[in-house]
Amino acid sequence: MRRVNPIVVGVALLGAGVYALFTPFFQSGLWLLGASLMTLVGALVVAVEIIEALPPHWSKSKLWAVSKAKKSAEQFEDGAAAHQRGDYPAAVRLWRPLAEQGVAEVQRNLGLMYENGRSVPQDYAEAAKWFRVAAEQGHAVSQTNLGYMYENGLGVPQDYAEAKTWYWKAAEQGDADAEFNLGVAYENGQGVRQDYAESVKWYRKAAEQGDAKAQHNLGGMYRDGHGVAQDLAEAVMWYRKAAEQGDASAQSNFGVMYAQGLGVPQDYVSAHFWFNLAAAQGDETAQENRDITVSFMTPDQIAEAQRMAREWLAKHKQ
Repeated sequence: MRRVNPIVVGVALLGAGVYALFTPFFQSGLWLLGASLMTLVGALVVAVEIIEALPPHWSKSKLWAVSKAKKSAEQFEDGAAAHQRGDYPAAVRLWRPLAEQGVAEVQRNLGLMYENGRSVPQDYAEAAKWFRVAAEQGHAVSQTNLGYMYENGLGVPQDYAEAKTWYWKAAEQGDADAEFNLGVAYENGQGVRQDYAESVKWYRKAAEQGDAKAQHNLGGMYRDGHGVAQDLAEAVMWYRKAAEQGDASAQSNFGVMYAQGLGVPQDYVSAHFWFNLAAAQGDETAQENRDITVSFMTPDQIAEAQRMAREWLAKHKQ
């Protein structure tokens, strides 16, 4: 890259300085015209000198890169809009070129479309392929997706150890789903040695990010004293957080805590309320427990619990 010539730039700037200094004293038309021309020429010389000092390819390549990035962003947004309105063929058509160019987020989206069979034949192997190329770029969510494929043997041979490897990579980047999945792996000894304390560690990381599944499982660990000292009040806290997010399993277990007075005062109305919410989502155990709880309740208590459930469902209706 050629260096800017300071002498040339200095002379050009001197001309502009002369104009600025003496214009107030010489107001004739010829002087103004000459000084203006001197300033213009000086500015052009400076501009040319700076441009010439840049690498010869810089301007064109920079403009090309900016233009390409803008076009790719527009294409991504058009694909997202198509996906949003359910026009999956258009989304695939718009996203595939970007995926082939190496855009990790789009590669992941294409993997999801093959996994779910949206506008393309369902193909787990193709889904795993796209998840992998994005995961190898360090895309955390794709690493979690690829781990899931290995855990369940979708498009790849089932391999719990390989699933754990990819979950770990994503969890190290703070992906809550990966943290939850690692918690499950350590709790059940899938691909790793069973370790309740390690399971609690990963459940807690995901739970603190608001992951309802992790909050529910962490509540269970405190209830049973697995990996932590048994603490029913702590179990209730985590069950409540998950239940209030609509997690059916948490609602069911929270109902059990109220029915049996574990970590909270025994309260059949509250137990019925939470059992009812979980049953409305198809939880059969919650439905059975609700029906058992009714035998300990007065008609007024049942009516109150049902009113609470109706109000909660109306408030949280999607």
